[in-house]
Amino acid sequence: MAQPVSAPPARPGSAPGGPGGASRTRKGRSAPQRRPRSSWRKRAEIAFFSAPALALVAVFIAFPVAQAVRYSFYRWNGLGPLENWIGLENYARALSHSVFTDAVVNNLTIVVLSVLIQLPLGLGIALLLNRQMWGQSLLRVIIFIPYVLAEVVAGVVWFLLLQPRGMVNDLLETVGLGEWTQLWLADTEIALWTVMGVLTWKYLGLAVILMLAGLQGVPPELYEAAQIDGASWWKVQFKITIPLLGPTIRTWAFLSMIGSLQLFDMVWILTGGGPANATVTMAVYLIDQGTNRSLYGYASAVAVLLFAISLTLAALYQVFVLRRDTTDAPKPRRKKR
Repeated sequence: MAQPVSAPPARPGSAPGGPGGASRTRKGRSAPQRRPRSSWRKRAEIAFFSAPALALVAVFIAFPVAQAVRYSFYRWNGLGPLENWIGLENYARALSHSVFTDAVVNNLTIVVLSVLIQLPLGLGIALLLNRQMWGQSLLRVIIFIPYVLAEVVAGVVWFLLLQPRGMVNDLLETVGLGEWTQLWLADTEIALWTVMGVLTWKYLGLAVILMLAGLQGVPPELYEAAQIDGASWWKVQFKITIPLLGPTIRTWAFLSMIGSLQLFDMVWILTGGGPANATVTMAVYLIDQGTNRSLYGYASAVAVLLFAISLTLAALYQVFVLRRDTTDAPKPRRKKR
């Protein structure tokens, strides 16, 4: 008697519908998988919430920059149509003008001095205020008050204090230091340093607050372990505190650099760029050429140069300094067997 032929065992994962199961078509190709609707919904939400911000950037940043580039190719006084095309003449004039080059040097000097002066002061005051002491909250408020004051108010107050017969010179004479009295805002040798002192008073509070916020993220276990190992206070700060404050310090330095490059309000109120252009900055030079002299085409070229310098330095800082805070840590390499 013949034995019945048994069917071959089914392959794992196969279905009665044919080879490959029901997930395959008749021709043996896998059916295309549809993208879930949730991804499209996420894209729509991102577009909806980012559209207002992008619109503001386009209206208040991209469009004015494009218009400034356009005006910079003309000799234009701000009235009438743009007719006198001069090409790159405004740029060549700005780059060869000694006052503009002095303004660039002054801006870069303020950038360097801001970091060299405000960083150690801000870090030292933050470390002091991070300890438990009487009146800690009051001291924090006092240090932060100058930063929240309007630049115009602070500038007018210091302008009055630093006059030849102002309160600063009168105070020096009262305490017996009359030989230290100076023409703080009229002497070409010390005018820039005077402005730098006012800027330090004004913006030191931002550095202190940022450093204090960074110190709150340092794990206290590290300090306890260092104390157990017998590390001194200075060694703890240089080996633990400052390295962990690296991202905060780099972020503050970036903000300080951009603010120093665009400095206008305080210098305009205190000195107006004088004496003899000793304190002139790129923004002050720009406003003077455009508003006071009605050279709007030339002022537009200066504005474009200021934008290009700021953008270049910001990009270089992002690539070489801030990049370490945004990139992931390198993955460990596998050992070859």
